[in-house]
Amino acid sequence: MTPRRTLAVRCAGLAAALTLAATGPAAAEEPAPLRVGFVCPLSGGSGDFGNSARLGATLAVKEINEVGGYLGRPLELVVRDDKATPDEGRRAAEDLVLQQKVAFTIGYCNTGVALKSIDVFQTHRHLLMVPVATGSAVTATYKPAESFVFRMSPRDTLQADFLVREIALRRGLKRVALFADRTGYGEGGLADLKRFLAEQGLQPVYVARFDLGVSSLVSEVRAAQAAGAEAIIGYSVGPELATLASARQAVHFSGPLLGPWPMSFRTVWDKSGGAAEGAMMVQSIVPDLSSERRMSFIARLKRHAGDQPVSSLMAAAQTYDAVHLMLRAVFQTRGDTSGPALKAALENLRQSYPGVVTTHDHPFSAQDHDAFTINMIWLATWRNGALQFVYTEDAKRASVIRRKAN
Repeated sequence: MTPRRTLAVRCAGLAAALTLAATGPAAAEEPAPLRVGFVCPLSGGSGDFGNSARLGATLAVKEINEVGGYLGRPLELVVRDDKATPDEGRRAAEDLVLQQKVAFTIGYCNTGVALKSIDVFQTHRHLLMVPVATGSAVTATYKPAESFVFRMSPRDTLQADFLVREIALRRGLKRVALFADRTGYGEGGLADLKRFLAEQGLQPVYVARFDLGVSSLVSEVRAAQAAGAEAIIGYSVGPELATLASARQAVHFSGPLLGPWPMSFRTVWDKSGGAAEGAMMVQSIVPDLSSERRMSFIARLKRHAGDQPVSSLMAAAQTYDAVHLMLRAVFQTRGDTSGPALKAALENLRQSYPGVVTTHDHPFSAQDHDAFTINMIWLATWRNGALQFVYTEDAKRASVIRRKAN
C-alpha cells in the first residue's frame, strides 16, 4: 500500500470510528473550513527553519484535505510571519486568537518569541502546539496540569544533557568551552549546559557570549583554545553556528564541535563554506534508508517544496507530525476545538499516531506536555554536505522506532 493510500485509509477509518457523516440536504452545503493558526519566522535570519516548518505544515494540510479533511471540512492554515521578533510574535498570537479566532494554533520556532507570546494562549485557554522551539521554559512557564501549551520537539534540557553525556561520558573529555548567543534561547541553553557539566563535576574552561548577527568568532575560539578546551559546544541558531564553525576551521581547533539541533540547518553548511564538516548535533530525525516511512516523507516533502529549500528536515517533520496529531485530537473531541477539550484529548490520546519522526503513543499527560524523552534523540554530523548518523550502530538501530519513556 502506498503512503498516500495508507494516509487515506487511516483518515477515513478514524472518521468512521468517531462520528457519522452528515446526510440530507445540509450535506450538499459547502463545509466551513477548520481554520488552524500557524506562526513561525518566514523572513529574517530564522527564515530557514521557519519556512521548513511551513512546508511541513502545508504538506500535512494538503494530504489531509485530499482525503476529506475533517469529516469533509478542509483544513485551512492562517499563516503569520513572526519575523523571529518577540513583539511581532505576540501580535501574531493576539491576531490569531482574538481576531481570526482559529480553532487552535501551531507555531513558534524561536524560544524568545514563544515566551513573549504564550500568555496570550494561556489567558484565553487556546491550544498552542509548539512544533519547533526547544527552550525548556516554553513548557515550564505554566504547570502542565493548567497549561494549554504542548510541544513536539525535544526540549533544550534533554539536548544539553545529551551533549554533556556525549562529551564527558562517551568521549571522556573534561575541558569544555561554551559559546551561546544572548537571546532567550542561548541563555537557557547555557544554563542547562552548565548545570549538566556540574553534575559531572566539570566547569567550562571558557564561556563566550555573542549577539545574533556576529560576523566573526575567531578571537573567541582562539581564547578557548588557549584555555585548553578539548571540545566546544555552541548554542545558537544557524547563521551564528556557521560563524562558529568557520572560526573553528580558521584557528585549526582540533577538538569536536557540537551543538543543539540548529547545527543541522542547511545554513550552517552553506554559510560556513563546508567548515561545518564533522560538526555534531542533536536530532530527532536523520535521513534513514532503512525507514520507508521517513524516506517516503522526505520524497513527498521535496516534491511539495519544488524549488524552495528545505533547510531543516527536523523542523519540517515535527511540524508535519504536529498537524496530524492535532487532527487526531479533533476527531477524539468530535469537533470540539475549545482549549479545554483539546487539552484533555491530547493528555489522554486513545489512538497512537505513527508519525514521521516517531510513533507517538500517549505522548502527553496532565503532568507532561513534552512529547520527547532523551532516549528518542540521535547524534548526527555533517559529512560531505549531508547529515548522517555519527555512530554506525545508531544507523543500524534507526529502523526500530524509539518511543517515549515512562
